Amino acid sequence: MAHSPTATPFADLDAFTALPRTAGLALSADGTRLVTTVATLTADATRWRTALWEVDPAGERPARRLTRGAAAESSPVFAPDGTLLFTSTRPDPDAGAAEDAPAALWALPPTGEARVVGTRPGGVSAPLVARTGDRVVVTSATMPGADDAEDGPTSDAARRKAREEKKVTAVLHARVPVRYWDSDLGPDEPRFLTAQLPAGEPAAGARETLRWRDLTPAPGPRYHEASAALTPDGAELVTTEVVARPRGDQHVRMVAISTADGGVRVLADDPQREFGAVAVSPDGRHVAALAESRSTPERPPSVRLVLVALDGSGVREVVPGWDPWGAQPQWGPGSDELFLAADDHGRAPVFRVHVATGEVTRLTGDHGAYGSLCVSPDGAHVYAVRSAVDAPPAVVRLDARTAGGEPQHLPGPAPAVQLPGTLTEVTTTAADGSDLRAWLALPATASAEAPAPLLLWVHGGPLSSWNSWSWRWNPWVAVARGYAVLLPDPGLSTGYGAQFLARGWGAWGEAPYTDLMTVTDAALERDDLDAARTAAMGGSFGGYVANWIAGHTDRFRAIVTHASLWSLGRFGATTDAPWYWAREMTPAMVAANDPSAHVDRITTPVLVIHGDKDFRVPIGEGLALWWALNENWDGDPAEVPHRFLYYPDENHWVLTPQHAILWYETVFAFLATHVHGVELQVPDLLR
Repeated sequence: MAHSPTATPFADLDAFTALPRTAGLALSADGTRLVTTVATLTADATRWRTALWEVDPAGERPARRLTRGAAAESSPVFAPDGTLLFTSTRPDPDAGAAEDAPAALWALPPTGEARVVGTRPGGVSAPLVARTGDRVVVTSATMPGADDAEDGPTSDAARRKAREEKKVTAVLHARVPVRYWDSDLGPDEPRFLTAQLPAGEPAAGARETLRWRDLTPAPGPRYHEASAALTPDGAELVTTEVVARPRGDQHVRMVAISTADGGVRVLADDPQREFGAVAVSPDGRHVAALAESRSTPERPPSVRLVLVALDGSGVREVVPGWDPWGAQPQWGPGSDELFLAADDHGRAPVFRVHVATGEVTRLTGDHGAYGSLCVSPDGAHVYAVRSAVDAPPAVVRLDARTAGGEPQHLPGPAPAVQLPGTLTEVTTTAADGSDLRAWLALPATASAEAPAPLLLWVHGGPLSSWNSWSWRWNPWVAVARGYAVLLPDPGLSTGYGAQFLARGWGAWGEAPYTDLMTVTDAALERDDLDAARTAAMGGSFGGYVANWIAGHTDRFRAIVTHASLWSLGRFGATTDAPWYWAREMTPAMVAANDPSAHVDRITTPVLVIHGDKDFRVPIGEGLALWWALNENWDGDPAEVPHRFLYYPDENHWVLTPQHAILWYETVFAFLATHVHGVELQVPDLLR
């Protein structure tokens, strides 16, 4: 039988789901104010709502809540005068806006109430402000052909109304892409809009909203998911831009757009590299960015930290040979240093990089994963959101001058949580001599006398790593139920160097699979783990591996495969980014690594999970897998051991609270049946 649940919020799915979730960080220009977002459950527990909280940078005062809107607030950014800008869909009390109004730009002064300062029929997002002056830029979805008019037949509002009145949802596409993650693209397109922020509060009875000027009136899909930043004076917007290529391909270059007249200058355009994660230096001379090389069937991508001159004089690699996967570089105040967090052996430490010499200093010595870095105006501190496999996100302060330091946790809005076990590492060596490692989350009850069953969890990506906290695949929910959870980084994982990543490129069924089996064997040498009771799980690429495992070994009692690739020959053309996968998935690669070719060897019970709104791994993959499992079951139909958990309105992830609870309940019921031999207890809401 399973171990008794540990007294912890992780043992109660309602309590776990209700835990506050911290994300993101914004620092005021003078360094005295720090703001983060916190998601909490609504009263009916059917969705999460985010609010803005202020955290004391000095660590002396408790965190305080800044917003209490009926809708979520997000994307906080400080204007030079200390006004906090953010986006929210909450109704504007001064305009009588509808409850379902699109997101507007709000301003919260240092003292006083928040008010709407900018609206748009398609909503606004991702506000950017200049370091000096009053320039603001936002992104807004706008209908093709619409101009800057606020009303009239050529306005965005009129074009939207015409489609709505005629109940038209059709979109005529001219090229790929047509979808992204869980969204259909078009007919509206992301445009950059700019305006001047108001000088102060409007007079009593007056209502002042920004007059937007469109910087990109005919963008097409060029700025979908763009990375952008303003120059210090707000004169130019530096952004990534998608360039279409023959045969459905595309690449991403870097341009500068004048906020005065919308003129475009190309700063970096290399068909063999994709640019992203842009950050403009305080002196306005350079752009720090990541440049990802274009992969080929034989060569995986690499990532480099580069410096792009704003005068158009060229691109320079800052640290030759370094692969800072996952980084979002931030400048120090003197424009001579960069700060970034990057994947590194199951961690994501913070590094300081000297721009002129390329010298790299690791600032954090712990096992944390850091993000949302903000550098203090004097360059003495770095503020960040820190998480780890065993620690939910929290706001911390780092000494920017000390190597290998420990983070100082600032009094935050989310209380600390008690874990139901401990975290350790498993290390071993692959057959080719490569070093392998994994995190192992152990229940407090595990011992030689009472060994814990083992769950192997395979990460997605595939270019990724188990190095941070996960709300969706949280190992401690399993640990609270008596399971040990193994989180390995096999070949194709980031943070271990180019050669380690390359071991699995174009060969998904080889090194990634054999590495996982090798690490699992090493973990099961422990006497507090039960080698006779094991299961394997994975989502996305991890789901692909779970399917591959099912067709290549019967060592596991159960397999859970979420949003998984099943037929590689079909997947590439139906996913939302077919041009990317085509660079690796040649006919030979598909033939050698296709899980569907081994369906007749699957004997392990499989739980298939898939959402109908999943455009990254379309629902056809889950449906085909489910049919193949049934077609190859020649026993009594009433005794089919497999199950299919289907979500008609979820995407690649399961995002709503009650669906997430059902996900965990179904997974653990399935595991209990096949790992512990108990009768399947279907969750009440699924009966």
